[in-house]
Amino acid sequence: MRAIIPVAGIGSRLRPHTYSVPKVLLNVAGKPIIGHILDKIIEAGFDEATIVVGYLGEMIKEYALNNYKIKFDFVEQEERLGLGHAIYLSRHTFSTNPILIILGDTIFDVDLKLMIANRQTQIGVKYVDDPRRFGVAETINGHIAHLVEKPENPKSNLAIVGLYYITQPLLLVKCLEEMIKSNARTKDEFQLTDALQMMIERGEQMKTFPVEGWFDCGKPETLLSTNQHLLGLQPVPAPIKGVVIQPPVFISKQAKVSNAIIGPNATIADNAVIENSIICNSIIGEGATVVNSLLEESLIGTNAIVRGIYKRINIGDSSELEFY
Repeated sequence: MRAIIPVAGIGSRLRPHTYSVPKVLLNVAGKPIIGHILDKIIEAGFDEATIVVGYLGEMIKEYALNNYKIKFDFVEQEERLGLGHAIYLSRHTFSTNPILIILGDTIFDVDLKLMIANRQTQIGVKYVDDPRRFGVAETINGHIAHLVEKPENPKSNLAIVGLYYITQPLLLVKCLEEMIKSNARTKDEFQLTDALQMMIERGEQMKTFPVEGWFDCGKPETLLSTNQHLLGLQPVPAPIKGVVIQPPVFISKQAKVSNAIIGPNATIADNAVIENSIICNSIIGEGATVVNSLLEESLIGTNAIVRGIYKRINIGDSSELEFY
């Protein structure tokens, strides 16, 4: 079985981290985002993956090939013309067998085996209060009647979450090809949602698949929220002399941590150095150094250095003091 993983975005909302590292290689709960995704599809039985890369794509290719044994095909999306365009570029890796399309900036806590056991095309959805930022699925009698990309006046609260099991991939390719030849764009991009709607209009039956565990990694605050969720699924790390650990946390065995309080909800990546510091609800990247610091809700990039200073304060009643 083959999964298609589009990861060509530049991750502008996660700058400055994504100037030097592709978004999908950012560490979450001790592993790059794409590592969590690959683990999930392999667990479900997938043995082939097409990864659509763009910015810093060689780093993604190197990580996948060095850490996983399944068959990979890499496709470059030089122009970011939308998700539909990314899928179209990977069409030469399809066969008549069903495919799974899974977005590379989102981590799912879902039973993929249950999803792919169905013989009908399945679109992952989640009920949201305001679906205007998403593609939306409108259903009739349990089947999808309409798929609309980012509607101004949505008729449904079922947001499309970026998980698609396609049982007729060649029909999808045909619809995408027609869209691109006619330059049919929505919000200036070739949308996968529009191609799926064309499939419905040509008789393809689709059903929704409920996805409650949907964790976005596109912004600093959502990345930290996803980190918190994934840490809650991990075992408590072994004790470290001179270190107070407040689970859930991930501390790499290759990290050096001394005289510190770690957690809750903190990730300390490989070869990081933590000294005389308190770190909670934060991600400390590979090879980073944090000394004499108190960090909360922070993202520290690869090989970054943070040096703080503790202060002694003697302040009287009704006073106000701020540090910058």
